[in-house]
Amino acid sequence: MDDIIQEQVEQLVDYIMKWCLWQFNSRAWDREDQNEGILMKTMQILCDEPVERETPSDKCYWVEAVILARDFKDNYPWLSKMEKNEIKILMKGLKEQIDYLTITGSLNKELTNPVY
Repeated sequence: MDDIIQEQVEQLVDYIMKWCLWQFNSRAWDREDQNEGILMKTMQILCDEPVERETPSDKCYWVEAVILARDFKDNYPWLSKMEKNEIKILMKGLKEQIDYLTITGSLNKELTNPVY
């Protein structure tokens, strides 16, 4: 990932960490599902691709993604100048960083507690 994309990922990570409550689910598998669901649907919205809304989870993730995509467009004008393939690279990097911060790099022991 080049320096520009990395800086853009950091800006989006900063936004999510400050404004999105969904990152605080209490179990690792919940966080994995929501990160994948919300960020994938956000990428699809930003790329004008169809978004699946069949299941209750899909609908929940879609609502979060609509808000996140809108906020990203409003707050980061550079996003509207990106090609679809660049947005996909950006969102892949964003998901990797969010997964690290909220799951694999988290010091929260509740995430891996089997009885929680």
